[in-house]
Amino acid sequence: MIGVVLAAVMVLLSACNVNMGEEPAKGTDTGSKTEAGVQKVVFWHAMGGATTKVVDQLVANFNESQDKVQVEAVYQGTYDDLLSKLKASMGTNEGPSVVQMYEIGSRFMIDSKLITPMQDFIDADQWDAAQLEPNISGYYTFENKLYSMPFNSSNPILYYNKDLFKDAGLDPENPPKTFEELTIAAETISKKGKAVGANFAIYGWFMEQLFASQGAEYVNHGNGRDDLATESLVNTEPGVKVLTWWKELIDSKAANRRKTDDSKKAFSAGQVAMILDSTAALKGLVDSAEGKFEVGTGFLPKPAGSAEGGVIVGGASLWMMNSRPDTEQKAAWEFIKFLTSPSQQAYWHINTGYFPITTKAYEEDSVKENLEKFPQFQTAIDQLHQTKLVKATQGAVMGVFPEARQIVEGAIEEVLNNKKSPQQALDDAAKEITAKIQDYNRTVK
Repeated sequence: MIGVVLAAVMVLLSACNVNMGEEPAKGTDTGSKTEAGVQKVVFWHAMGGATTKVVDQLVANFNESQDKVQVEAVYQGTYDDLLSKLKASMGTNEGPSVVQMYEIGSRFMIDSKLITPMQDFIDADQWDAAQLEPNISGYYTFENKLYSMPFNSSNPILYYNKDLFKDAGLDPENPPKTFEELTIAAETISKKGKAVGANFAIYGWFMEQLFASQGAEYVNHGNGRDDLATESLVNTEPGVKVLTWWKELIDSKAANRRKTDDSKKAFSAGQVAMILDSTAALKGLVDSAEGKFEVGTGFLPKPAGSAEGGVIVGGASLWMMNSRPDTEQKAAWEFIKFLTSPSQQAYWHINTGYFPITTKAYEEDSVKENLEKFPQFQTAIDQLHQTKLVKATQGAVMGVFPEARQIVEGAIEEVLNNKKSPQQALDDAAKEITAKIQDYNRTVK
C-alpha cells in the first residue's frame, strides 16, 4: 500500500511541477509570513496527552526567544494518523515546514524525495553535530549523513517490583540479565502466589529490540543500511529463541498476557513483578507505585551466551520538508537548533522521560536533581551508553516497517494462542513481510 501511495505522490508532484530542494519557481508559494514580516513555520507532531503541553511550551519558549520566526505546533493524532495526513498533503501547499515522524517511517521519508537532509543545514551552518548522543543520532544517519534531527528518544528497559523480589527471597538489587535468569525469577515469584512473575505486552518493538540485544539484524543488507532491504530475518534463530522463551513462560504460568496499557496497570497494582516498557514510562510507573512498593530497573534481558548486543533508540525525529521555500526551511532550522540546546533538552527530558539528545543536557542542574529523584533512570542512561553502535543496534530500516510490526505482533499472538509453533509463525511472518518489502522496493528503484 505504501508503495502505491508513494508512486501516486511522485506522479502528483510531477504534475504540480514542484521543485525538489530548489528555490521555488515564480508563481509558487513563497512561504507564509505573519505580521511585520515574521517568518511562519508549521510544525506537525504526534505528541498527545500531557506531552502536548510540553511541546507547546517548547514552541512558546522559542517564539519568545526571538522576533523573526513564529512556530505553530499542530497535533495530528497518532504516529499512523500523522503519516497518513502527511501523505495526503504531499504535492500541495497545505503541508508542514517540519514534521515529526516515528523512527520506523524513516525509510519512507528518505525515499519520498520530499525532505531536505538535516546534514545540509548542519554543513552550511557549521553546526557541531558531535554534541548529539551518538547512539541516538546513529539511527537517523545513513551513509554518514544525518537525515533528520532526533526529537523524542527512548529505549526499553526491564521494570521490576523490588518488594516482590525480596518477598520471594530474590536479591532486589540484582535484576535478571538473561532470559534464563528472568525465567527463574518469574517462576519463583509466581509460586509464592502474591503476583504473576512477568508480563510482556504484545508489541512488535520488543521483538525488534530483543533481536538487537542478541547483536542480530532484523532485515538483510546490513539491516537495510548497506542497500535497500529485500528480506525479513524475523524467522532466524534469534527470533525463534525469543518466541520459544516467551511461550514457555506463559505455559508455565510464570507470565501472562496483557496489552501494553494493561501491563503497566497490572505492574502498578502489584499484580505483576516484571514488565518491559519504554524508558519514557519510568516517571509514571514510579509515581504510580509510590507508597506501595519500590520500582527497580534493569537492562533488557537476552539469552545467555548471546553475541554482544544492545538496544535500538525508539521514538521519533524531525524532518524538514523540501517543498517549502528556502527562507522557511532556514527559519525552521533555527527552531530545530533551539530545541537541541541543553536547557530545552533538560526541560523536555524532565517533563516527558525521553532521553536528552544532547550530552551537555546532563550537566544541567535540573537534570542532576531529577536523576536524584528518579535514580532508576540511570539504568536507561547506562544501557544507552554501553550499547555499541553496530548495524544491529543502529536499527533496521524498511519502507513497510509499520506493516511489518503489525505482522510480527500477529505472529506472536498465534504462538501464544497455540495456533502455530514459533518457527512456523515467524516463517509465515517473514514471507509476508518480505513480499511487502519487495513490492515497496519496486516503487523506488
